[in-house]
Amino acid sequence: MTDSINPSIPPEFAPGPVTAVDSPATPEKPAEPLIEELPPFSFESLREPLRRAISEIGWREPMPVQARIIPYFMRGDDVIVQSHTGSGKTGAFLLPICEQLDPAVSGCQALIMAPTRELALQVKVELDRVNVHLGLRSVAVYGGVGYGPQLEAFKQGAHIVVGTPGRLLDHLGRGSLTLKHLRYLVIDEADELLSMGFYPDMNRIKQYLPRKRVSAMFSATMPASVKRLSNEFLANPIFLGLSGDSQHVPDMDHLYYVVDPMQKDRVLMRIIELENPESGIIFCNTKSEVEYLTSFLRRFGYDVDQISGDLGQRERENVMGKLKRHELRFLVATDIAARGIDVSHLEYVFIYDWHKDFEQYIHRAGRTGRAGNRGVAVSLVSIMEEPDLKRYAKRFGIPFMAKLAPTEDDMQRRITERLLARLEARQRDMNTAQRERARRFGILLDQIQEHEHGRELMLMLLDEIGGGMLAEGRANPTATDAVVVRAEESPVDETGGSNQSMHRPARRDGRGGNGSRGGGRGGSGSGGRGRRY
Repeated sequence: MTDSINPSIPPEFAPGPVTAVDSPATPEKPAEPLIEELPPFSFESLREPLRRAISEIGWREPMPVQARIIPYFMRGDDVIVQSHTGSGKTGAFLLPICEQLDPAVSGCQALIMAPTRELALQVKVELDRVNVHLGLRSVAVYGGVGYGPQLEAFKQGAHIVVGTPGRLLDHLGRGSLTLKHLRYLVIDEADELLSMGFYPDMNRIKQYLPRKRVSAMFSATMPASVKRLSNEFLANPIFLGLSGDSQHVPDMDHLYYVVDPMQKDRVLMRIIELENPESGIIFCNTKSEVEYLTSFLRRFGYDVDQISGDLGQRERENVMGKLKRHELRFLVATDIAARGIDVSHLEYVFIYDWHKDFEQYIHRAGRTGRAGNRGVAVSLVSIMEEPDLKRYAKRFGIPFMAKLAPTEDDMQRRITERLLARLEARQRDMNTAQRERARRFGILLDQIQEHEHGRELMLMLLDEIGGGMLAEGRANPTATDAVVVRAEESPVDETGGSNQSMHRPARRDGRGGNGSRGGGRGGSGSGGRGRRY
């Protein structure tokens, strides 16, 4: 940092050395020394067929993420990596996997979980390029298509399987995919997997994983839920932060979108649907903006409340109590009203109105990433405000990452992916009585499809039923100190659903957290350049 940095800026907002700690460093707990730094990876260390494929692709030297990560992966360490799209992260796990797998051993030796069929196919295409001279067999598996080609690939002994959790779980349950020879597990875009609502499927896949394996997790952002996920699938992982040009491990992620002020409310709604946060505070500059935004989000079905400067103390305490007890998903607030807010589980802060005083950003963003957790601060700025943000980022050393504002099509595609994943999961778990009950609506379905207004009727039903399913919120890995919910507080219906309010997150029930390797793979310890969780 430079001498011009405001001394009041909390240390977690500035770059620092990568340390070996059990949890993010705090002023009260000094960081431990760096662990062993392995020599950077080079292509020359690979076997000749792999080097030839790399040369044909046109790769001249490893990208930074590959040079840093591959030595740990090759040594057999579990790693969790913060790295964005385009950084070379796919090669960072494909190269060591292809280098070390044995083509003579038939069956799945490497499993790569991806959030969408598009990403699974992208990884498969990249894998085919790297694998061109090695003779390894691979397959991409995902829902929405027939089982035939996937089953045939398993019969032929596919060595590398890339797929979405739902279809992977289908094959594991059918016995068409077995993991007895599994050596490597890769969880790609972990934040997106959680956002898509795949955690329940991932949690069930754990029971099929062998205890002895090398695991890697990649994620663009690192909220607390991703850290908890790493505790369940990885054993004493080394954390490597390689976001953009920065190679430190920030204690929180700072994202921003350039938006049209006239479309800011709808852009925020789209961001919420794409990020799908468990909970968050949305900051506005004025009381009138708080009231408008709260009304807007409620109109679209979100579980949201507000606090502003003129709210009575009792009402304020009631609202804050709901947020702390996980009974409220979003809180819209002004800076004055938000003073003193301390909610340890809060994952996201949304800066809806950019403030000219950068001290306000520090206070707002500081509402998340507490109690040793990681957080995400998302800012919406106009094209006129972006230069101020960049100037402050440079002055205070805050690694802001620009993201493209999502479109209406982006939001619809994400909702479609999430809802299809949820529907497929429920169909997979249907019992005989539920299937028979569903068939009662067969004639109705046929008549709606032939109806003059059939499309509108279907959209209305999907908004009512599908919207309610999405509203149940995403299931997240829970902290070991999660709130225990009494059974009468969260009634469950016979299909396993819950009577949650619209867009309200499911309340924690105390399950999850660290477990044994193979079921939950927890563990802490020293290490990490990054650091060990």
